[in-house]
Amino acid sequence: MAHEPDTRPTACLALADGTVFYGRGFGATGVTQAELCFNTAMTGYQEIMTDPSYAGQIVTFTFPHIGNTGTNPEDDETGDPVAAGMVVKWDPTDPSNWRNVEVLDDWMAKRGRIAIGGIDTRRLTRAIRQQGAPHVALAHDPEGNFDVEALVAKARDFAGLEGMDLAKDVTCAQSYKWDEMRWAWPDGYPRQEAPKHKVVAVDFGAKRNILRCLASAGCDVTVLPATATAEEVLSHNPDGVFLSNGPGDPAATGEYAVPMIKGVLEADLPVFGICLGHQMLALALGAKTIKMSHGHHGANHPVKEHATGKVEITSMNHGFAVDAQSLPEGVEESHVSLFDGSNCGIRITDKPVFSVQHHPEASPGPQDSYYLFERFAENMAARG
Repeated sequence: MAHEPDTRPTACLALADGTVFYGRGFGATGVTQAELCFNTAMTGYQEIMTDPSYAGQIVTFTFPHIGNTGTNPEDDETGDPVAAGMVVKWDPTDPSNWRNVEVLDDWMAKRGRIAIGGIDTRRLTRAIRQQGAPHVALAHDPEGNFDVEALVAKARDFAGLEGMDLAKDVTCAQSYKWDEMRWAWPDGYPRQEAPKHKVVAVDFGAKRNILRCLASAGCDVTVLPATATAEEVLSHNPDGVFLSNGPGDPAATGEYAVPMIKGVLEADLPVFGICLGHQMLALALGAKTIKMSHGHHGANHPVKEHATGKVEITSMNHGFAVDAQSLPEGVEESHVSLFDGSNCGIRITDKPVFSVQHHPEASPGPQDSYYLFERFAENMAARG
């Protein structure tokens, strides 16, 4: 006698408002709670999951084909996935790519990350856009046993990202040197053997490809933990200081990072910041940051540079933004989002200090904004 296939859901996504989505689980089993965001990138799911900026978040992928190229160690942006979980429309297929080393299901399971497939991600994305990024609980149980009321309660218990300092959770434990450059065919990642500029990169959750871009721009890179003081940064006698991306509330991380940044600014060094580094540079200069409704997460965001009028297609991942109306005298907005007019860059008018909200290193995404690394190098060269 033929048996009907078992169609019971093996995963459950519960929102704090009581909405529940059922689907098929893959990756690790168990329960996790986080803020839910959506990402519109068509490629780079592995880089997204390993981007430290996603700490405390579960990522809904709007592109349906997730997992079909598998995974490989070269595409990790940090040692292990940082995003708490993954939501996709279709179950991952068997990988079809010559670079594949491990299927996504196994890659997620070995690294303790829960995923759910078979979800109406368009409906979920609309809800996030209309109501803001919700707090959720995601459960994966192969037996399909779920205590829905407990999951909704767990979602409601999530503290949220406002006021959370997550940089300490994802930063490096101690300083280290970096000389790996951007990937190049056919040999992969070459080494920087003739650097021209000494750079201290403060790691608030730095992606590896940012460090590679610094090395490719001619930098001898020393990475310091997020809690480094201005004295520790300046003790390396850098030609410039880089402030990395990272997760959480910039005001919370700024409790210890802003005094460091102010000390660096007093030393009159070239400074370049990205994402969280951009936001905390703004705080150090006297501006304010705000929590966005659902943030910007994707690889297709148009950004305009005021000075040139050029529009760049950029990669973004942030849930907080700099309030452009709060910028003090002597600090001007350099870039703006053409999606919603939010701030995407600042510069000090009389110093070689600038930062951007978007990710010029991409990974994944377009490389329209790579020139910013070269601009940082030019500022250091001009200083002598």
